[in-house]
Amino acid sequence: MQTYRLEGQGGIDKLVMHEEAMPQPGPHQIVVRVRATSLNRRDTMILNGIYPLTPRPGIVPLSDGAGEVTAIGDGVTRFAVGDRVTGSYFARWVDGRMHPGVVDQLGCTLDGMLSEYALLDEQWAVRLPDHLSWQEGATFTCAGLTAWSALTGAEIPKPGQWVLVIGSGGVAVFAVQFAKLMGCRVAAVTSRAEKTDRLRALGADLVIATAETPDWGMALRAATGGIDLVVETGGPATFAQSLIASSLYGRIVLLTVQNHNGKSVEIPGSVYQRSLVTFSRVFVGSRSALETMLAAVATHRLKPVIDRIFPFAEAREAYHHFQQGDVFGKVVIDGA
Repeated sequence: MQTYRLEGQGGIDKLVMHEEAMPQPGPHQIVVRVRATSLNRRDTMILNGIYPLTPRPGIVPLSDGAGEVTAIGDGVTRFAVGDRVTGSYFARWVDGRMHPGVVDQLGCTLDGMLSEYALLDEQWAVRLPDHLSWQEGATFTCAGLTAWSALTGAEIPKPGQWVLVIGSGGVAVFAVQFAKLMGCRVAAVTSRAEKTDRLRALGADLVIATAETPDWGMALRAATGGIDLVVETGGPATFAQSLIASSLYGRIVLLTVQNHNGKSVEIPGSVYQRSLVTFSRVFVGSRSALETMLAAVATHRLKPVIDRIFPFAEAREAYHHFQQGDVFGKVVIDGA
């Protein structure tokens, strides 16, 4: 079979395709014919050697992938041959709170999905909704669940409340879709004015182009009365304005605190002193949370937004396109 492995870190030339033997399932393992995978920010961080969790040498990258079960080992009870599945990001985190024993991640410390076939423990996978194509089903494991967890964490936003999303990457676009499912009003900011119509078409009630309105925090606060929940994916570049935009008792789910240059989030003291905003963060989510999210996706027949699909042989080009940053939704790589 064909598979990609990361032979070191530091750039796209470290992503190398190999011909390897077909995996054989052991007890409680399944073999998945991978039909599509997708990229997340953490995948480029792993590639470039700046991810906080050290990857295993020679790892098969990518946490996100979808395919059908082609073989099962002795004792498998969760799946049968032919089932449509996707992997769980923290493979060993089934339910409950995160703890040190469940930090292993597909595509980092455990072989991921950028391969013709993937060998998974049966506990590391979940079933996909039937209405999703392979390409669509390959997008939910990381960005989808991160957006879902940001919205359904400590306090679920109420219908009619305002949710703010930053940009048009995978997490932001999923957050728009999930917030609308919950009956929320959605504000979005984007650095590119040409994306405003696409965000509105997706369901955003208010969209601001930051190039035209650099002080967008005050503009949003004036227009909405204050944002109730910010899904803050921008980090240092946008955090101060997100804080300004927030209501007195708003919440900010802060998904990143550093940019690629090492600059960290700074809290503006004058704004913080007059705010009672709560800051929190999420670590993607458990397998149970993934199953809950996909049940909602199935019920509403939600479809993810795909920016572009690359052939398996052009995985490097997919990474390059993703790293340029001008994407709307998910970047997908077809199966071999």
